[in-house]
Amino acid sequence: MPLSKTYSKDKSRCKVVFSLPEGAAGGARKLFLAGEFNDWNPTGLPLRKAKGVFSASLELPAGSPYQYRFITDTGVWLNDTEADCYVYSAFADADNSVVVL
Repeated sequence: MPLSKTYSKDKSRCKVVFSLPEGAAGGARKLFLAGEFNDWNPTGLPLRKAKGVFSASLELPAGSPYQYRFITDTGVWLNDTEADCYVYSAFADADNSVVVL
């Protein structure tokens, strides 16, 4: 599922719905969202599961890109296959997903 973005009337903020199909979550029972918007806290933003899809929504300041990844309850970090783009992270030695607002 692609990222869902809804901008405020003045375009200063954007509500973003991050989602990952259950089948792409590697059998995870719980999924979390970590990124620049929450100091990469691996359990700070749990996603809800409904109809086979994990999802969470955040309202973020517009005008910037934000790096993020999903984390399973077993500690596996996953990328969003529907991210706007990807950027390499030397810290993780992997690509991070990016949402561009």
